[in-house]
Amino acid sequence: MKLVTAVIKPFKLDDVRESLSQIGVQGITVSEVKGFGRQKGHTELYRGAEYVVDFLPKIKIEVAVKGDMVEQTIEAITKAAQTGKIGDGKIFISELEQAIRIRTGETGESAI
Repeated sequence: MKLVTAVIKPFKLDDVRESLSQIGVQGITVSEVKGFGRQKGHTELYRGAEYVVDFLPKIKIEVAVKGDMVEQTIEAITKAAQTGKIGDGKIFISELEQAIRIRTGETGESAI
């Protein structure tokens, strides 16, 4: 089992959610986060004063998937979230040691 974590632009959330549901991903966790990468924020003009926005709004998506679904999941997120511009985001893959469904007590891949 793997935990796929993606940080994407907020307006791409619906596209990514739909793309994941089309490949059979049954559940995702979504968080509103702030951060920056290579773009290091940007400057804005407000009432004639310029100020720096260091942390940009992003969406963090976490998906627990079976080992054989990882490549499909990465491809679905990449295609749906890509704009071709700086700040499209990142995808991280982690080993998922155990999953437990609280309601039934199921463990492992059957809990996903």
